[in-house]
Amino acid sequence: MSTVTAGQALAKVLERWGVDHVYGIPADSINNVVEGLWKERDGIRFIQVRHEEAGALAAAADAKLNGTIGVAFASAGPGSVHMLNGLYDAKMDNVPVLALVGQVTTRFQNTHFFQELSEVPIFSDVAVYNRQVANAEQIPSVIEDAIKAAYTKRGVAVVILPEDLTGTQIEYAESKTPLTSRAQVSYALDQHELDMASEAIAKAERPVLWIGQGMSGKSDSVMKFAEHFHMPVISTAPGTGIVPQLWPNYMGTRGRLGDKPAFEASQLADLILFAGTNYPFGRFMPHDKTIIQVNTNPSDIGNQLEASIAFVADGAQVLDELAKRSGNDKARAFEKAARLNRHNWLMWLDKLADDDSHGLAAESVIREIARNASDRAIFSLDVGNNTAWSLRQLPFEGDQHFTMSPWYGTMGYAVPAGLSAAVSHPDRDVWTISGDGGFAMVNQEILTEVRYKLPVVNVVLENKAFGFIRHEQIKGKLGLYGTDLEGADWAGMARSFGAIGLTATDNASLKSAFAKIREYRDAGDMRPIVLDAKLPYIDPIDTSFIPLDEKKFGAGAADGFRKLYNLDDEPTLADLMDDEA
Repeated sequence: MSTVTAGQALAKVLERWGVDHVYGIPADSINNVVEGLWKERDGIRFIQVRHEEAGALAAAADAKLNGTIGVAFASAGPGSVHMLNGLYDAKMDNVPVLALVGQVTTRFQNTHFFQELSEVPIFSDVAVYNRQVANAEQIPSVIEDAIKAAYTKRGVAVVILPEDLTGTQIEYAESKTPLTSRAQVSYALDQHELDMASEAIAKAERPVLWIGQGMSGKSDSVMKFAEHFHMPVISTAPGTGIVPQLWPNYMGTRGRLGDKPAFEASQLADLILFAGTNYPFGRFMPHDKTIIQVNTNPSDIGNQLEASIAFVADGAQVLDELAKRSGNDKARAFEKAARLNRHNWLMWLDKLADDDSHGLAAESVIREIARNASDRAIFSLDVGNNTAWSLRQLPFEGDQHFTMSPWYGTMGYAVPAGLSAAVSHPDRDVWTISGDGGFAMVNQEILTEVRYKLPVVNVVLENKAFGFIRHEQIKGKLGLYGTDLEGADWAGMARSFGAIGLTATDNASLKSAFAKIREYRDAGDMRPIVLDAKLPYIDPIDTSFIPLDEKKFGAGAADGFRKLYNLDDEPTLADLMDDEA
């Protein structure tokens, strides 16, 4: 047992749980916690961000990328409120984050003091654990409880810390209780349900497997099952990368961020097996299919669309068990046509990348990122058109990983998540991809990358518009109002911050910029880089609804869609199926 401040005891608890860095900005109400971190600086690194929102977003990204709790802190009042955006990202994606929130000293509470807020109600919606400590001695145990709650309830834990209590000397002894196990849970499988699922799959002529984040790390089970039953595979957007992008049976994602082959395969499917996903847009799909759903969360079963057969179980368990049974030769023609449809789609995207006659294409920028990233790269994606372009073309091969804000969908995610990746994985190359709208919200964190020598390559796809929203205005036949953006010299900004700034305006200057990136890195220059890719405004193909099948949608709709997106030579999956017949 030792005598330390409660702030230092707090830091020791974090160390016990394997936390090796935290994000935040010092302030009077949280300074005793900062002092505790300083005293434990050999075990915990303090990353000073330039905005508390960025610190919370980086903590959320820590949890998504590493599977371990992310930690951020902020002062009383405005600092704590700034954190909310990042904390909601963690809440919506069900990842563990600990928020340490300062509060004015206890003797000034309830006296209308400077920056005093009633903080417990502020965090009541975002948090699975939300407590203000009552005395200094309980701080270590409350932090232990908060971390356990964040892990077990998969969410945000908030601990509010009055300034005087964290500076109080207490007697501290490290807990001897073993850390809470996070082992994989096993589920008993219902043999009758397995028989029903096996029979339904055997009868299907156009079966599809649809995977989500719950199948992360289970690619072998997915690929073996899909090949055994000749099933094309679709993923949710955050489930991208579970299987390789170039695996023949992978169709991409369905939806606004998606791919033509995924939309068409799911439209034509007569059976869909959803594994490890609560896909939020399933309710908009045709209801003419047999639905099998596998999820570890019982409340997710049937809440997006009706399921004929359901398993409350681990997806890999179910797929592995079903793969022991007879295959499905009826689906071969569908699988073959779907594979060709995917090949054609990738070639079409490549054709868009080759053409810079109207200016630099986003597809060209993403292709160059894919060509230059290592097989251990981490990609951090922002929200908007940039997300669609990235998910469609980045390879996610080998040991590559990516992170995004899928459920909350907050702009400004990429740069804080990129610095998170660089802090946790200094041996990997890190790429952030943002639109100019999202980048403008968090560009101050380039200073954080400079300060901590984080060699992130930050790519800005500047088209001078909130493009994702402008598309909604176009689609809704609304006025194009409020979505135009003032351009900026983002490369010049980067240089003024002490980073490297590069600009690309066409394919030639793009290749030159990437050659310079390689030169800098080969020479050992590890400064962060901002690549300002100047794009014309071109509305990317909207894959949420693709009315190319004339038999289903009519010749007028099909012809209009083809002309809008220059798809004149692209056959539909239905066409390819007819050719197979």
